[in-house]
Amino acid sequence: MGQSVLSTGFTRIEGVLHCEGVSLELIASEVGTPVYVYSAETIRDRYRRLDRMLSSVPHRIHYTLKANSSRGVLAVLKELGAGVDVVSGGELRRALVAGFAPSDIIFGGVGKTEAELAEALDAGILLINAESEAEIRLIDALAGQREIRAPVSIRVNPEITLDAPHDYIKTGGKGHKFGVPIDDVIHVAEVAASLDHVDLIGLDMHLGSQLSRIDPYREGTERLASIFAELNKRGVASLRYLDIGGGLGVRYDTEEPPDLQRFAAAILPTVAETGLQLIMEPGRFIVGNAGALVGKVLYRKRSGGKDYVIVDTGMTELLRPSHYGAFHRISALRPRGDARRVDVVGPVCESGDFLALDRELDDVQHGDYIVVADTGAYGYVMASNYNSRLRPAEVMVDGDRFAVITAREAISDLTRLEVASPEWHLATAAATNGGGR
Repeated sequence: MGQSVLSTGFTRIEGVLHCEGVSLELIASEVGTPVYVYSAETIRDRYRRLDRMLSSVPHRIHYTLKANSSRGVLAVLKELGAGVDVVSGGELRRALVAGFAPSDIIFGGVGKTEAELAEALDAGILLINAESEAEIRLIDALAGQREIRAPVSIRVNPEITLDAPHDYIKTGGKGHKFGVPIDDVIHVAEVAASLDHVDLIGLDMHLGSQLSRIDPYREGTERLASIFAELNKRGVASLRYLDIGGGLGVRYDTEEPPDLQRFAAAILPTVAETGLQLIMEPGRFIVGNAGALVGKVLYRKRSGGKDYVIVDTGMTELLRPSHYGAFHRISALRPRGDARRVDVVGPVCESGDFLALDRELDDVQHGDYIVVADTGAYGYVMASNYNSRLRPAEVMVDGDRFAVITAREAISDLTRLEVASPEWHLATAAATNGGGR
């Protein structure tokens, strides 16, 4: 019998879904469910496609950890020569533990704390993408305390109207919380250039996520280039990097991901004219199609004229369908050959706990496995312990071998940080009234 493709890196062999050369049935039986499974070769393929696309200009690819920060995923990307983009002190720690050099780390995010900025400066990372004048002044003060100069890039809000599948994943439009409004960028850049302990070395933007159209990238890149030219006229000549962010879309259903050749033709000439080194920060594009979530059918049920398939995985493992209304293809790991229209729901005590509504699915029964496709991005990283559920395991497949890269949580993990006998502190009158002053 032949093979049929479910998604990149995932195929049916003799009717059974495999990730590369490993049966998902084998993984589910040995590791248990729910379990995330990733294809190492798909991750490599997506990274290499981007690298080839950008080859005509000096460039750096910084994978964004918020899409999937599992150490096993980071190990594959580190071997490829990727840098990383982090948006919290926790992600900074993950990147360092995974072995990324500080010079390969960019720190972004709209609400960095003083402690996080201090950690970034102490680590000596490549640059901090600052999002306000206030943040830049704080960075300057922290760098002054350390008698160093802080490498800073300004995140520009290019204020571009664009289409995205959900409002929550748009970040480059007027009025969004992210970045410096485009009308204020020149002023903020001149302030940064005047500070004693800041090196202004880049301009940055991030339009949003799951974008398929090329025009917004072209327009945004042109706006960054125009800002760069104006700063040069004003004597601010320290810039080295032009960061156009990430957000390239992937296919979940019928979407058409961006044509990389057209993308390069639209973007790279403008970058080349600036003479700056290009930075891209892909996340979903690298890992989105590289992962699948495997669950097990617990029950079949009919209620209110509907057929329900109740599985052991739901919004606590994959929040995207409930939170964003996101579509993920769902298949039987080993089909029975008869389809039914069903709601696929999880065990969480919420009506919003579903993976798919009114969906054609093979007539799976108790004990059968289902596979939720294209869950490599924003899957495990958004998993929670709601209802005191245990977060699932993660498995990496590489050719004909597989390994657990994140162990399934144990029941003891749920209470590990809780204090059985709290140490109570009395609020004294002096503390309450400010010491009586």
